[in-house]
Amino acid sequence: MTHPPYLHPGYRSTVLRAPSQDLLMPKLGPDSVELTSPVFGHQELGLRDHDLTVQHAGEPLGERIVVTGRVLDGAGRPVRGALVEVWQANASGRYHHLGDLHPAPLDPNFTGAGRCLTDGDGRYRFVTIKPGAYPWGNHHNAWRPAHIHFSVFGTAFTQRLVTQMYFPGDPLFAYDPIFQSIPDERDREKLVSRFDMDTTTPEWALGYQWDIVLDDTPMEA
Repeated sequence: MTHPPYLHPGYRSTVLRAPSQDLLMPKLGPDSVELTSPVFGHQELGLRDHDLTVQHAGEPLGERIVVTGRVLDGAGRPVRGALVEVWQANASGRYHHLGDLHPAPLDPNFTGAGRCLTDGDGRYRFVTIKPGAYPWGNHHNAWRPAHIHFSVFGTAFTQRLVTQMYFPGDPLFAYDPIFQSIPDERDREKLVSRFDMDTTTPEWALGYQWDIVLDDTPMEA
């Protein structure tokens, strides 16, 4: 499996942030690392944190979906009790963030962030709205395919996988330098969810399955 390189010229921001010199490992003990690491989620998980469609007074606009799958280690064993976080754009392709200036409508009933813990089988489950594509200014007529950002924490905040989940058959795959920054086509396909009729809820929501395999699911570029 090949992760995206730190420097991928087609993805312009990597030119600015990719290291130009060899990485140096700081001589810090584990206590120092834990004390200086960011701390997320000062409150305990809420009953609605996994359902991004019920976090406000009304229902959000867009296509309701269920996204579920398992977090597995490299040997295929379930990772139990892992904190999984997601964030995404709304159905119009706009993030609930001051830095997003895309002239698409905001949805007052959709913040676009959720979290849950994996169960005894390593399974996570989110109810959300299918995000829209959006322009991102990387190059002429640049549009990101619909995607959901995922973060999986290990036993410490220094153990974190950040990646993206895409939807099958998106016509923008071939034009997206972030997706194409993964060199191997087989590894790119590991980021694409699959439509699943068994996960689909009649008269309510379409379902998608997507497993996250540690050391095998490509990290975000």
